Amino acid sequence: MKWARVALLLAFACRAQASDSSVSVGIVTRLPGPERVVALTFDACQATHATRLDRAITDFLVARGVPFTIFMGGRFARDHADEVRALAARPGVSIQNHSWSHPRDMRTLTDEQVRSEVAEAADELERVVGRRPTLFRFPGGSADERTVALVEAMGYRVVHWRWAEGDPARSIDADMLVAQTLRRTRAGDILIFHINGRGWHTAEALPRIVDGLVDLGFRFVTVEEGLAVR
Repeated sequence: MKWARVALLLAFACRAQASDSSVSVGIVTRLPGPERVVALTFDACQATHATRLDRAITDFLVARGVPFTIFMGGRFARDHADEVRALAARPGVSIQNHSWSHPRDMRTLTDEQVRSEVAEAADELERVVGRRPTLFRFPGGSADERTVALVEAMGYRVVHWRWAEGDPARSIDADMLVAQTLRRTRAGDILIFHINGRGWHTAEALPRIVDGLVDLGFRFVTVEEGLAVR
């Protein structure tokens, strides 16, 4: 019964987990090649309510020297500029584009609104981090051929995931996160968690996830590094 509830929650826990699986052309959902690499990615989204950077996650990964990628909203970068700037200066940390205001569904936006969400976030990330992002993740994974084409025309690769962790659901505890990650992860997977204070048990689970994946023979890469693996 517990896992049945988890399966249901995975579908509804957070809009940042609701991928449109009908759209695959142009969307990266795993890293290429047979090498046993995995990309840890974290969404730092902020819509109407202020959020925070989960320092328990970043401190652990930086201390262990584990590379990771954050898909960050422009508002989040603006409101946490000092923390984000310091974090981005660390080796193995990549900050990428997750839209300006995290709209519920970018498929409902006009072409110009889509471009504005991407461009405003890119400008803010460049101002804070010092380099322009090259990867984009749609809020909620909600995309279609039109929106993907618009974003790609701006020079981005769109990066989503093969399966969702569901960590914004409070009922998905650390033990569940560890168990499902170690059971499901395959070579080239892009794992999605949250680093904006809404991944309720992610910091608690992460040390066991990292150790478990290392024991299974996986190596961690940023998404950019992984996309270069052939």
